Amino acid sequence: MAIIGTIAGFSLFGLASRFGQLAIQKRNLMDNLGGHVLAMGAFGFAGYWVHQWDERAAVMLARKRAEITERRERKLAHADAA
Repeated sequence: MAIIGTIAGFSLFGLASRFGQLAIQKRNLMDNLGGHVLAMGAFGFAGYWVHQWDERAAVMLARKRAEITERRERKLAHADAA
């Protein structure tokens, strides 16, 4: 997943949550635009963090899979030698 898509998706979700918040309060949706920017920025940052976490997790999983494969190969080689 592209980083721009993740950040944009989370930002739009932040905007939708801000609209939902104002709708519950029965206030004008365009009352305070700074609140919209703040919500989109906070959720966009959360999207960036989620993307970075996902990338690090993928690298860690690949490394762990390689270690497990290497251990299995050594175990099979040891069993064949015995």
